[in-house]
Amino acid sequence: MGLLLRILITAALVMLIAHLLPGVTVDSFIQSIYVAIILGLLNIFIKPLIVLFTLPVTILTLGLFLLVINAFIVLLCSNIVGGFHVESFWTALFFSIILSIFQSVVYKLTKGEEK
Repeated sequence: MGLLLRILITAALVMLIAHLLPGVTVDSFIQSIYVAIILGLLNIFIKPLIVLFTLPVTILTLGLFLLVINAFIVLLCSNIVGGFHVESFWTALFFSIILSIFQSVVYKLTKGEEK
């Protein structure tokens, strides 16, 4: 699956989750594309550093601390992208969990169709 298609799918999922989850707002589809791009970049460059520095805590919590890191990444994206707002840490946590589940399902379905 091409990178552009993944960004568009993630943007559509961001719009869907913002519509369903109170506390998350996205002004337009263009903003959700920016959110998808920034989330991808943060997950590539910032998240590995945070995981490395918090490795002892992550091991102690058997990996559950990664959910906190994901919520932090969503909050950071909310601060970077204008037009995308997440109210609280808990909302960011639920947003990141729902987005991860939806992405897994959609990517699994679309990958199965390519073969």
